Amino acid sequence: MSRRSIDELLTVSAEQWESTLNQQRYRKNFASTMKNTVYALITVAAIAVLVAVLLLPVLRIYGTSMSPTLDEGNYVLSVKGSNFETGDVIAFYYNNKILIKRVIAQPGEWVDIAEDGTVYVNNVKIDEPYVTDLAFGECDIELPYQVPESRIFVMGDHRDVSVDSRSTTIGCVAEEQIVGKIVFCIWPYEDFGAVK
Repeated sequence: MSRRSIDELLTVSAEQWESTLNQQRYRKNFASTMKNTVYALITVAAIAVLVAVLLLPVLRIYGTSMSPTLDEGNYVLSVKGSNFETGDVIAFYYNNKILIKRVIAQPGEWVDIAEDGTVYVNNVKIDEPYVTDLAFGECDIELPYQVPESRIFVMGDHRDVSVDSRSTTIGCVAEEQIVGKIVFCIWPYEDFGAVK
């Protein structure tokens, strides 16, 4: 073999060696990038799940006790918290279910309901623009009723069908039962917006 043939062979081998080395580097970098991407996606998903479960639970509405504010099949976003005002819509646990009702009265306040369904708190008629049809509904508590300490008196917006604090079946809601305040309807699109 001539010296020129040996030089060409060495040159080709060096070029092939460099090409193979570049391919190996690319594979290593690609594998590292994919691994880092997968780890980042898993981390983001885990954080999203924790936020959704612990801070901002997403709930589905069943039944019609909160219509017309919330309809069956709506998906809503709730915010964890403990300071609820009269008029806020809250979710709470009851017999392994989550119910959604509106805060009517706070601990220590007196609730009275007229036969036509008008609600009074501490002898003052409350403004309820969210209720379309007033109704006395299912009520087996003695009125006027004083809300016990560490409890909240709640009612559904569809007063005729809602079973709520007016009934001893559910009664007033304890603070430890509360999931959070319903703040936003996220589905369906036509109902998208803040819950009032």
